[in-house]
Order: sequence, then C-alpha cells, then structure tokens
Amino acid sequence: MQKKFSRLILLSGLMGLAISGVSQAQDIQAQRLYNQSLAATCANCHGTNGVSVPGVTVPMINQLPESVMYERLMEYKSGKRTGTIMPQLAKGYTDEQLKTIASVLGKKN
Repeated sequence: MQKKFSRLILLSGLMGLAISGVSQAQDIQAQRLYNQSLAATCANCHGTNGVSVPGVTVPMINQLPESVMYERLMEYKSGKRTGTIMPQLAKGYTDEQLKTIASVLGKKN
C-alpha cells in the first residue's frame, strides 16, 4: 500500500512538472509574440524588421544597435529629438515597450 501511495505521489509530481513546463513554454511564446507585435508597429514606415525600402528617406532602423535605438526612442519621447511623427508615436509607448522594440529591431552584435 505504501509503495502504491509513493508511486501515486511521484506520478502526481511529475505530471505537475510537465504541466508547469507547458505553461512556461506558452508564457515564453506569448511574450515573444507580444514583443514581435510591438516591433511590427514600426513596419508601416520603417519596413519589415526595420528594413525600409531603398531610396526612401525613412531610416533603416535595423542598422542601429539596440542601445542607440532605445536612446533615440527615448529622445523622441522626451522631445529632445525632433521629427515629423516619431515624437507623437514614441509618447504612446511606455519606456519598457520602447526598450522591447529596440531589443527586437536593434542590430545584434
């Protein structure tokens, strides 16, 4: 009886770990999707993944390092940097969201 009870507890624990692992994977996938969705808001002007169309005056932001992109986004948000639409757009995001956008679109070293 004791062995069956021990096996049942072990099995319950393993099932709990499996469910927890699935839940964590779903959380990671949801976070990744959220991050990509935030970055996709830049595509209308800057192109998919920050690669704008050649010959257009909109900068190719994928060439900026993540730290530089974040700094510039914060400058737009604070009004330190001027632009046509970027100051208004940047003000619509939290600092954390701007950091996420810079992380997704910024140049990886």
